[in-house]
Amino acid sequence: MSERIREFLRRRDEDGPCVVVDLDIVRENYHAFARSLPDTSVFYAVKANPAPEILALLERLGSSFDCASVGEIEMVLATGASADRISYGNTIKKEKDIAKAYAYGVRLFAVDCVEEVEKIARSAPGSRVFCRVLCDGVGAEWPLSRKFGCDAAMAPDVLEHAHRLGLFAHGVSFHVGSQQANLEAWDLALAMAAGVFKEMALRGIELKMVNMGGGFPTRYLKDVPGVPTYGAAIFGSLTRHFGNRLPSTIIEPGRGMVGNAGMIEAEVVLISRKSAEDEVRWVYLDIGKFHGLAETMDEAIRYPIRTPKDGDLTAPCVLAGPTCDSVDVMYEKTPYELPVSLSIGDKVLIEACGAYTTTYSTVGFNGFAPLASYVI
Repeated sequence: MSERIREFLRRRDEDGPCVVVDLDIVRENYHAFARSLPDTSVFYAVKANPAPEILALLERLGSSFDCASVGEIEMVLATGASADRISYGNTIKKEKDIAKAYAYGVRLFAVDCVEEVEKIARSAPGSRVFCRVLCDGVGAEWPLSRKFGCDAAMAPDVLEHAHRLGLFAHGVSFHVGSQQANLEAWDLALAMAAGVFKEMALRGIELKMVNMGGGFPTRYLKDVPGVPTYGAAIFGSLTRHFGNRLPSTIIEPGRGMVGNAGMIEAEVVLISRKSAEDEVRWVYLDIGKFHGLAETMDEAIRYPIRTPKDGDLTAPCVLAGPTCDSVDVMYEKTPYELPVSLSIGDKVLIEACGAYTTTYSTVGFNGFAPLASYVI
């Protein structure tokens, strides 16, 4: 837990929930990735947290950037980063947005079907494309299967189509699922990527790059392997499946880059029971799914919560947000242990909230302000 964040919150006067991100931790995380995979380019997943201060720091450190929209591309360019440090990694793009990115100088695009290839060929001629293949996401707390990517058997046809249309068939990408604790997930995905490389070579087309995506976890309630452990496992898999002819590689850390750098301060608004016989309390915070905690959907991500009463006797409770929507409940299937002495008005600290919180906050659902954000 960052003492710098604690000190900032002690001096904060404003009311309402907020997230605070410590840039010192982001810097440490970047260096950990750079050291653990020294021959791999780091493309920060901007969607995790696009705060200008974070982007500016990573630009100075030499990071490249994975962008999901023209808006994110413009945020990165505003730091002074050149367009050759940007990947337009969303496989679902309007043709006018492809053209705008191309006008900005972006030349690296993700695809997962021939229809997307054709849009890029028309609006970004001569660009490099990489084809995303499907992963099952087994072992991930936030799987990313089905919506993005194509079957590995289809990828060569997509890439060959790009080649025939004058694009550079550059490589393959995958994403093993966010908050991936299974070190073997990258091995299975790299075996699949190597198969696509071999098939393309048989077709006379040499691929150059493997984008190994994100998935690197941050610590929530359970311990996770450190970045060096992931780096060693991934390098071992690369040499196993590609031998001495290693492709150029990219990783796209988002959660792993900023997750543990942020903390949310929230307030207990109400504590109640649904009946006189009910043994489980309902604890309502002034933040919920609609204002930054969307990843509690299906109770996938379970954040560590600190209270001023830690050390007292605890009991299970349902944890919910403040809005007039019945889905605004974070933890009910598996109730959360909180101190029995917790009171209305107590402030609680929700840890590891640097990723996927501000960007998931609504602009004003139920009249509640968007999640306030500070970077220190």
